[in-house]
Amino acid sequence: MTFVNTSCLVVNCSCPNHTTVWETNKLYTYVYLIIFIPGLLCNTLALWVLCRFISKKTKAIIFMINLTIADLVHVLSLPLRIHYYIQQDWPFGNMLCMLCFYLKYLNMYASIAFLVCISIQRCAFLLRPFCARNWKSRYDVCISAAVWVVVGLGCSPFILMRSKSNSGSNSTTCFKDLPMRKLDVRSAISMMVAAELLGFLGPLIIISFCTYLIVNSFRQRNQNQQSTGNTKKALRMVRVCTGVFLFCFVPYHINFLLYLMVTQSIITNCAASQAIRQFHPISLCIASLNCCLNPLIYYFLTTEFKQQLSQHGSVLRGRLMSMESTSSYRE
Repeated sequence: MTFVNTSCLVVNCSCPNHTTVWETNKLYTYVYLIIFIPGLLCNTLALWVLCRFISKKTKAIIFMINLTIADLVHVLSLPLRIHYYIQQDWPFGNMLCMLCFYLKYLNMYASIAFLVCISIQRCAFLLRPFCARNWKSRYDVCISAAVWVVVGLGCSPFILMRSKSNSGSNSTTCFKDLPMRKLDVRSAISMMVAAELLGFLGPLIIISFCTYLIVNSFRQRNQNQQSTGNTKKALRMVRVCTGVFLFCFVPYHINFLLYLMVTQSIITNCAASQAIRQFHPISLCIASLNCCLNPLIYYFLTTEFKQQLSQHGSVLRGRLMSMESTSSYRE
């Protein structure tokens, strides 16, 4: 298998390059800095509340926990990415480089998979309430484990296509600067089809269909004056899942298909290659925003989550006021 210089694949070497490495690195640095603090705080708080204070493991809570873990894993790798894009140096070794590179795509596709699971479960429980009564939380655990295995294996081609093999184990490059392997046409087409169908179009169709079913159920119940709070909550949750999916992942997957065609020299037009190359880091940054947007699902759409935050926030405020009054008394 041949290694190729991505700078000459992404755009033809004879094409003018209007985007410098410094500009791309600055974009990644700023976006990851903006994402890191709120992503870390929101997802840590969400995981703490979901795991410790919500005993009722229904209403997609197990899937939300796994979605939070997927976001936290990616967020915790961001400081190393920020270091690399600022210093342009990777002193942490090849294994950690490939792990951080892999975690980016693991987070993306695990997030997509669990958004699909949340949408399906809320739709199924709304339309089949008797099924919800007999559903066990261990079923969600088994489904989540299967998702991690399938997604983990499915993301392996992303690191197989990138390697430091031709630059030595002491190379200081990582992430976007890793050389990309040149695939044969059949392998390239297979990877594009699998990524787009299984990782994007399939989930998009499923989430859209769940949204349609819930909206249709909501309209019918309104006509019969049988609409309930659960129907409205399910509709809001699936709509937010759809919104997060469309905003974060549609730009990347539209561009990914074209970008892979450019890297494999299928698209050779200079203007098209330049536009695709310039939008690629932007689409990756947009996809990373899901780490900050996913907690909206937990807070705004899960009653138990808001109740627990409100309850423990009141306890914390009471303790602070008690400490202040004690301090004032002593003075």
